[in-house]
Amino acid sequence: MKLKRKSKAMEFFSMASMTDTIFLLLIFFMVSSTLVVPSALKVTLPRSSQQTTPRAITRIVLTSDLQYFVGMEGEEDRAVTFEEIAPYLEMTKQANPDMYVALYADEEVPYREIVKLLNIAVENHYQMVLATRALE
Repeated sequence: MKLKRKSKAMEFFSMASMTDTIFLLLIFFMVSSTLVVPSALKVTLPRSSQQTTPRAITRIVLTSDLQYFVGMEGEEDRAVTFEEIAPYLEMTKQANPDMYVALYADEEVPYREIVKLLNIAVENHYQMVLATRALE
């Protein structure tokens, strides 16, 4: 005597739950990804094999024609003279004592100009990082 099955196996596969999961993952990655602030200044960074993402709060941009720009994360860069850089960094350090300073110097900038900025960092105990672009 053969027993009959009362329930049949499903003959199709429901994609609804998989679609929901993919949609939720897409939203998660879109929200959790970091936003990059595009810079309107044309600076060609030197290449480096090691790439890290520092917590750059304040940036100093040095263009190939030796113009200085400063800006905090989330705001637009503004032009300054060399003499205005140290007071600006002191002001931002008072607002955030454990700030990082990211130096974006064009690869054609003479090394002595970069050393001047590094000396400001050393004299005032700032944590400075040099921005580079990845090797291709």
